[in-house]
Amino acid sequence: MNYRAYHAISAFYDRVNADVDYGAWADYIEENFRRYLPQKPELLLDLACGTGSMTLTLARRGYDMIGVDGSAEMLNIAMERARAAAHPEILFLMQDMREFELYGTVGAVTCCLDSVNYLTEDGDLKECFATVHNYLDPDGLFFFDVNTPYKFEHIYGDNAYIFDEEDGDRLLYCGWQNFYDPETRLCDFDLTVFTEDGDGSYRREDESHTERCYTLEELTAALRATGFELLAVHGDTDFSTPAQDCERWYIVARAKKD
Repeated sequence: MNYRAYHAISAFYDRVNADVDYGAWADYIEENFRRYLPQKPELLLDLACGTGSMTLTLARRGYDMIGVDGSAEMLNIAMERARAAAHPEILFLMQDMREFELYGTVGAVTCCLDSVNYLTEDGDLKECFATVHNYLDPDGLFFFDVNTPYKFEHIYGDNAYIFDEEDGDRLLYCGWQNFYDPETRLCDFDLTVFTEDGDGSYRREDESHTERCYTLEELTAALRATGFELLAVHGDTDFSTPAQDCERWYIVARAKKD
């Protein structure tokens, strides 16, 4: 995994994902707590927490939160946001999502916004899931989402996208070109970010991301191999059944321990 890939996009990340309803996502997580746990957990891990949007949303609902991410730039933004929101108690750790270390177990783990798709090498998926399982309480819940094969084939493909937005008196511009290989099931994203400086000039930064397309069968097999019981797969945070053209799967699993 290339955590340095989030250097240029970190300042732009929340704008690209401005349409994400973290409140509805947190509602979904809490409803799963009610369905599958005898009582609400107190300590949660937000894995691949990025700029901390989900971490903060859950902290505001009274949970003790840990945020783990491999990008220093993203974590710096998360920590600044936590302090500004009067939640300096959140523990943020810069660690690899495949082999992180905590001080003990947690009641649930969230991993949002297709972070699992960034596990691109053979063995990455099982390594990450095994580490998550290790740090979950017995019967603790694991929530993650992935971009579906439909999205890789029909939305990403070899398409290009443009994002631009004003930030105060500055203009932020991001050009995004996709390259999806159906044989390797890897999608490369080449990004160019232009940030307007105060003198009217622009600063350019380039970076590349890669995601891997996983089938539901592969995800289910990796979960079972690492000690999880698959509880549900939804097409949205409204608990809907995934449709053929669903772009994201929301997956809930339980850590089984002897």
